[in-house]
Amino acid sequence: MQEFIYYNKDGIDFPLPETILVTQSLTDIPQNEYIVSNTKGTQAELVADEIDFYIKNSQDSLASKIKNVEKLYEINATKFDFARDMLFKEEVNNTVLLICDNEQKSEVLRSMVPDEFDLFHVTEDIVKDLNGQIGNFTATVADGEKDVDLSISQVIWYNQKDIACKYTGIFDPVEEGLDDVLAQIRTNISNFEYRKVIAYDSSICQYHERREEVCGRCEGVCPTNAITKIDEVKHLEFSHVDCTNCGECFSVCPSGSLEYTPQGKESIYNVSTFYKDTHPLIVPSKMNLKSLEIEVKENVLPFVLDTALFLDESSLLTITQMSGSQIVIYNDYFSDSIKNSIQIINDVYQAKYKKDAILTATSEDELKEKLEEVSFIENSYVNYNQQGQRKREVFASRLEKLVGDQDYGTVKTGEVVHYGKVKINEANCTLCLSCVGACNVNALVANAEDNTLRLNASICTACGYCESSCPEADCLTIERDVIELKPTWFKEEVLAQDTLFACVECGKEFATTKAVEKIANMMGPIFASNPVKQRTLYCCEDCKAKLMIKQGLLNA
Repeated sequence: MQEFIYYNKDGIDFPLPETILVTQSLTDIPQNEYIVSNTKGTQAELVADEIDFYIKNSQDSLASKIKNVEKLYEINATKFDFARDMLFKEEVNNTVLLICDNEQKSEVLRSMVPDEFDLFHVTEDIVKDLNGQIGNFTATVADGEKDVDLSISQVIWYNQKDIACKYTGIFDPVEEGLDDVLAQIRTNISNFEYRKVIAYDSSICQYHERREEVCGRCEGVCPTNAITKIDEVKHLEFSHVDCTNCGECFSVCPSGSLEYTPQGKESIYNVSTFYKDTHPLIVPSKMNLKSLEIEVKENVLPFVLDTALFLDESSLLTITQMSGSQIVIYNDYFSDSIKNSIQIINDVYQAKYKKDAILTATSEDELKEKLEEVSFIENSYVNYNQQGQRKREVFASRLEKLVGDQDYGTVKTGEVVHYGKVKINEANCTLCLSCVGACNVNALVANAEDNTLRLNASICTACGYCESSCPEADCLTIERDVIELKPTWFKEEVLAQDTLFACVECGKEFATTKAVEKIANMMGPIFASNPVKQRTLYCCEDCKAKLMIKQGLLNA
């Protein structure tokens, strides 16, 4: 069964591989479940506008075009195979809250089919609270001396307040037009679906259940109610129905605890394998490739994303290294986080290759310029099996392969994407390992074989939780926003080491020498008049209890 279909009523002037069904009519095509199509109307799972864009604009040879068109189909099939977003349906009934004055109410009633909605009308001044989600909103309104809760499915709010922008299912006719609002409300009642695009791993989240807040950036950049911080317990709460799929939360997450399910890191890697020896042109789907008429030089191959804002330094370096080329990103908006990620990678490439890795364009004129400029970067291709690695581990592994055994100096990170290096004043460190327990990305680890505290700086997020968890004064600090481009950056560095102290009674090693000596120095003067208690300071837990019981019996 063919999974790829190409439709053009005017046909195509070169042959396509047999894996692609080519048709000039949609009436007589086999009713297969197609995976990828170049156009709507074929009932395919994915519509790839980049196929026609490439055919129309590429200056590749005919042989290359035939090969690359098939490759674009395979790329989209790979995206489909690795997508982990789940489709959900929400039941939405016809109860609608109308928030406006009486004149605006009359306008709505004239535009409605009579009695098509179960309509509640209130003026804005009596609305006290609004929460919930589409299909299940609760509006609290003042009714004389008491408050009344109204249960509604959708809301029409003229000149809506900022809070309304955080929810799906609240519409402003002033912004969107009344006819469009009513049409959308009707569509939602008949069939409202949404996708869960956020995958969350709380075990490496740097907000989850921490004693103090050192992160929470995802909630800060979220424009809606999709991510909420529950500060009392330090939990994140997700309203997937309110997610606008903007992608910003993924790019600012330092540990990779948030992942974009339609195109996660495994998808990015597997799609990138198709781009070896090409110049990737990264374009979010909103940029409407179909209408873009621009000459595209040889070896440029479009790389279409749902949104470019989920890209981070790890995914960008993956695409760059897997292609062996500079890449071009065409988008009308670059968030601070993606700009910071691009700056980091470009600084790294400038240090080694003396050229930028990533070229950006926000207009067609800029795009023409960058597509002429884009070139391959000699000896920059890197491929390895990154399956199972976290976000920072992927970036560290790829960066390590770039650095090799050379020293290219240091790179500063920036205001949004943070890296850092933990430093220890070994004289004050007792190896209590509070910092190890605080680090959930395994940048700080304890080695039981040689009683050392070690750091892998390349995966440190510089969150600062180890710093606030350290009980010792003048002991642990973090040098923030720096990446060292040298081999030692990627190896475990010994920060502190100690010997184990043997119990003076039984000889069992039970704690580090520094920890025992610290407690003994603190408690020794207090126990000065009691030699037995003083000795217990140098005993393991079992012997300590035995000595105290023995002394109690002697004094009885």
